[in-house]
Amino acid sequence: MRLSSGLGVAAVVAGLLSVGAALLAMRDASLLWAVVTLAALCGHALTASGAPRVRWGVAAGAGLFALVTVANLLWYREQAADAVELRRGQAAARAYLLERWQDGMDRQRLIAGGLALGVLLLGVAVSALPARGGLRGVVTTVLAVAALVWCVSSVALTPGEPPLPDLFAAVWPGLLAVLVTAGVLAWSGRRGDRRALLPAGMVLLSLVAVRACADLASTWASWWTFVEPARDAFLQPGFMVSVGASPGSALEVSSAVERAAALGGAGLAVIGALRAHREAEGR
Repeated sequence: MRLSSGLGVAAVVAGLLSVGAALLAMRDASLLWAVVTLAALCGHALTASGAPRVRWGVAAGAGLFALVTVANLLWYREQAADAVELRRGQAAARAYLLERWQDGMDRQRLIAGGLALGVLLLGVAVSALPARGGLRGVVTTVLAVAALVWCVSSVALTPGEPPLPDLFAAVWPGLLAVLVTAGVLAWSGRRGDRRALLPAGMVLLSLVAVRACADLASTWASWWTFVEPARDAFLQPGFMVSVGASPGSALEVSSAVERAAALGGAGLAVIGALRAHREAEGR
């Protein structure tokens, strides 16, 4: 138990460092600390007491989140190393921008797919928890439906007027992540712990999934607008270059909030599932 508690504390500390680094626009450090956070959560679940199905389910979910974050970190470092390509001529810059857009969409699909699979593994652990009665299950079901409606409406109202069939076909990993997360959210209300840590974590993960789907839709719409400009327009797409302060000179509150929601959601879901199992055993 001491090792499990120590890993839990390490996860909290690393999570706070990751959020702080995101607030200071230190994205590389933020992703690195996020990997440490999720790895510590995985270890905390593996070394905790309880049924193997619950422990291994939440550990596998946290471990998969960590692997996706590692892939995101490697992609970010590669992108930073290749940023010098924008200094070339317009034709080369246009080709580079299209390639970066496609890489970005692939990365976002990877993140959404990893989120869906990780939450599905958490759902395996949740299914092993005893069912509870009460109003909480109704509340989480309503929240799950609201998340689905919010996601579909945000994709349908994406700026740029892209063709909706193509748009929905492009963002299917994000839609799948929202669908899976909403399903586990609805389920968690009936099987969560007394302090509602598990449902709270699933609410945060649902918000992360909706945001990931909306970002993927926005990225695809921007790419489509760039490669398919209006036929009745004479203007040519150009490049917007910021001449303001550098990213590291200002606080990035939105990035910090997103990081806190992702790590907090994973942490609350893991701890809540383990706590619900202990409560069921009367410990």
